[in-house]
Amino acid sequence: MSDQIKHECGVALLRLRKGASYYRTTYGTSDYGGMKLSLLLAKQHNRGQDGAGAAMLRLQPEPGTPPYRVLKSVAAQPLTDLLGQIAKRHSASDPYRGASSPAASDETVFLGHLRYATFGRQDLNFCHPFVHVASTLERTLLLAGNFNLTNTHELFEEYRGLGFFPSCKADGYLMTELIAHNLKHGKPIETALKEALTGADGAFTLIGSTAAGTSFAIRDPHGIRPGYYYMTDEVVVVASERPAIQAAFDCDLEDVKELPPGEVLVIESDGSAEFRPCLPPAESRGCVFERIYFSRANDAEIHHERKALGAALMEPVVKASGCDLEDIFFSFIPNSAQVAFHGLVEQLYAEGLKRGKHVRFGQVAVKDAKFRTFIADAAARREFYKHVYDVTYGLVRRGEDTLVVLDDSIVRGNTMKNAILPMLDRLGPKKIVVASSAPPIRYPDCYGIDMSTLGELVAFRALVNLLGAEADAVLRAALEGTDLNSLEKVYGRFTEQEHNAEIARLLTPKGLHAEVEVVYQTMEGLHAACPKSSGDWYFTGNYPTPGGYRVLRTALANYLERREGRSY
Repeated sequence: MSDQIKHECGVALLRLRKGASYYRTTYGTSDYGGMKLSLLLAKQHNRGQDGAGAAMLRLQPEPGTPPYRVLKSVAAQPLTDLLGQIAKRHSASDPYRGASSPAASDETVFLGHLRYATFGRQDLNFCHPFVHVASTLERTLLLAGNFNLTNTHELFEEYRGLGFFPSCKADGYLMTELIAHNLKHGKPIETALKEALTGADGAFTLIGSTAAGTSFAIRDPHGIRPGYYYMTDEVVVVASERPAIQAAFDCDLEDVKELPPGEVLVIESDGSAEFRPCLPPAESRGCVFERIYFSRANDAEIHHERKALGAALMEPVVKASGCDLEDIFFSFIPNSAQVAFHGLVEQLYAEGLKRGKHVRFGQVAVKDAKFRTFIADAAARREFYKHVYDVTYGLVRRGEDTLVVLDDSIVRGNTMKNAILPMLDRLGPKKIVVASSAPPIRYPDCYGIDMSTLGELVAFRALVNLLGAEADAVLRAALEGTDLNSLEKVYGRFTEQEHNAEIARLLTPKGLHAEVEVVYQTMEGLHAACPKSSGDWYFTGNYPTPGGYRVLRTALANYLERREGRSY
């Protein structure tokens, strides 16, 4: 993705099911749990950028000794710092160290979290795991999650209504306190979770444990956020991404299962584990953006899905090029579009063989990962910004070729307009076709991805331009109407071709020599490529929860309030 948007959080839960001597004898280490937790986190590092945390619990602790330890970091490289803390947690500088300090081999339950804040501050207090401390181990709770709720204010008032004084409005804190409150009177964990989470509107994958050693993992009933598990007689493992589990435990694809939405995986203190009913069943609406961009493409299913997304674009990009196949050079925007590009190239080769034509492709855009600028002058910064991407010269025939570049999605379009297209134009193509493996992103997200502002979405800006002088009145009428999706009929005023042409105009910087055309994935192509993930609200406005529609209405209201004096 050329635009930088914030990722989702990642979680990792590990429960050891054997005694310490088993892991020491079998694997030659007294810190098998810490090592595997570190690996699970490292293999999900793209999901957490501004904070990381971990917790380790030991079973049946002696009174007067700590039953758990919590480590957190918001350093410049939080995961690196956290992994260092995990490795050194039993060194001489360990604050838990002492005559009664637990050894690494005593720890049985491990929680890990990578934080990517869509909202909130870069602060240790906002890092997971959250802890509710009680006078008993059974009611002391540690919780971490990949989630975003649309009704945090309602949970805040619910907690106040129980007679408590909330010290924070963060959704993680409130969820922890509500679950802990429902653990009273010896309620089973699935009952406590049901009572605390039934009213939560949004997306979540939660992991946690009581200090007594009852651990759990649960996804929201729609399965919006991802979650996978792996069980053997040695371990129970949960993580946000399947390849992380496969890498850490060297297991096969079929051994790692998806957490069933709405059910809770409960691991008792004796190590027994089972799924139990918890939240009311709901339509499966797994986030399709996970498949297009966020999840790692070394997941076999996601790899095939991304290739299918690219393959589906073969005919429309060749048609948009408007020239012979041998006069087109095909490339992609690094790095997440690369797998979809492989699918496109495979289809192109089949077409080329059929037509007796040669297919030319290569990497013309190269992202300079080490490029940094601290220039204060605004004009100089704009010039330097163009050079975030380098180009490979000599591949595109100047004045002869049409250049097709595949991106996985176009969100705001800023990087495409200000960096990528100006650099590609230096190669001298007569036309540039920008292809997106995702459909146009027309609606805000409220379930964890940082796309909550309508006015930043290039597809919405194109809509406003097409409406012209009518824009304010039409959008105001949509806001005041009764339709759940207040924008669907407004988008329906224009054809896909009209909308895409206006997006292409918005993406074209002044002075560009090449003609620019934009080709998007169709909704039919998206669902055919990703049949297991129907969570497509980014493109359709079909939100899985009532809170999604409230967020859309709020985003539109905020846009109209700010529109006065603002020009696109």
